Amino acid sequence: MGHEGPRGEGARAEEGIDCEWYMVDRSEFEDEESAEARRFDVPEDAHGERLDKVLVRFAGEFSRSHLQSLIKSGRVAVDGHVVAGPARRMRAGQGVVATLVPTAESRAYLPQALPLTVIHEDEHLLVIDKAAGMVVHPAAGNWSGTVLNALLARDPQSAALPRAGIVHRLDKDTSGLMVIGRTLTAVTALVRAIGARDVHRRYRAIAHGRPSADRFVVDAPIGRDPSMRTRMAVVAAGKAARTDFERLATGEGASAMSCTLHSGRTHQIRVHLAARGLPLVGDRLYGGRPALGMERQALHAAELAFAHPASNRPLTFEASLPADLADAWRRVVDAPGGD
Repeated sequence: MGHEGPRGEGARAEEGIDCEWYMVDRSEFEDEESAEARRFDVPEDAHGERLDKVLVRFAGEFSRSHLQSLIKSGRVAVDGHVVAGPARRMRAGQGVVATLVPTAESRAYLPQALPLTVIHEDEHLLVIDKAAGMVVHPAAGNWSGTVLNALLARDPQSAALPRAGIVHRLDKDTSGLMVIGRTLTAVTALVRAIGARDVHRRYRAIAHGRPSADRFVVDAPIGRDPSMRTRMAVVAAGKAARTDFERLATGEGASAMSCTLHSGRTHQIRVHLAARGLPLVGDRLYGGRPALGMERQALHAAELAFAHPASNRPLTFEASLPADLADAWRRVVDAPGGD
C-alpha cells in the first residue's frame, strides 16, 4: 500500500553502507506497534551534513519529514547523547543510534480487538450500531481505533476486501447503523444498491431552533466549502443531494427531527440543516453549540433498510438512541410548553 516501515532484521539501509539494528523494548512505546533501533557511524563523506540528511542514508525507507519527527521526539542519540535538532551538523566517526518507529500510516491497516455492537450477522454481511466517537476508516489524525481496524481483528478474511468490506460511512461523532459486506460479491452488490439509492437510511437529529414547516425537503448540491476546506457547503458546482425532514417535537429552543437521505454526500444532513439556519445541537463545525447535555453533534442513524445482497430478501434494522442523545431527545419532547 506504499506505507513506510522498517524492512526487518538483516536488511541493509543502502547498498555499500554498513549499519546494525536490533529490536527495542516495546514497553517504552506503549502506543506504537513496534520500534527498531539502528546504529551506525557517520562516514567520512557525510562530515558536516545535517543529522536528518545523514539519517536518510541509513533509514532510507522512511521519509525525511518522518525522520525529523523522530529526532524532535528524542529518539536519536549521537555519541550517547539524545539530540533533538534535525539541523545539527555531524562529524565523521560519530556514533548514531536511531530508534525507528513506523509511521502512523504503516500501522493503519492492522487488526485491533475493539468492541463492535453487532445487530445482524450472516455469511454475507454485518450490520453494526457504531458508537459515537469511533472513526470508520483510518485517516490523518485517526490512524487506529477505527471500525476498519476492529473488522480486521474480528474477521481476518475482511483483509482481502476493499476497505475491509466498508461500503458507506458515518461521521466520527455520529452514532448508529452501518452495513458491511463480508464477501466481494456482497460488497459489490451493496455499493451498487447505494449508488442506485436502493438503501434507505433514516436518522434522528436535534437541531437548534424551529423549522418554518413541519415537513420540508432540502434539495441542494453539496461540495467542498471554498472558504474552509475542512467543511462542506451548499455550492452550485457540488454533487446533487436531497434530504427529507420532519419535525417531531420542539422544546427548550431545539427541534427533534426525522431525516431521510436520498443521497449520501459527506456531512449531508449537517450541511442541509445548517443551510436552513437549523444547525445540529453540538455541531460546532456548522454553527451548532453544546446544549441539552450534548457535546457532540446530535445525530444518529436510526433505521436502515435494503435488499439482502445474496437472497434479495428485504431487511430492515433499527437502533435505539444512545444514552446521551436519548436524554436530550426526552428533554425536547417533554419540555413544558413544547409541541
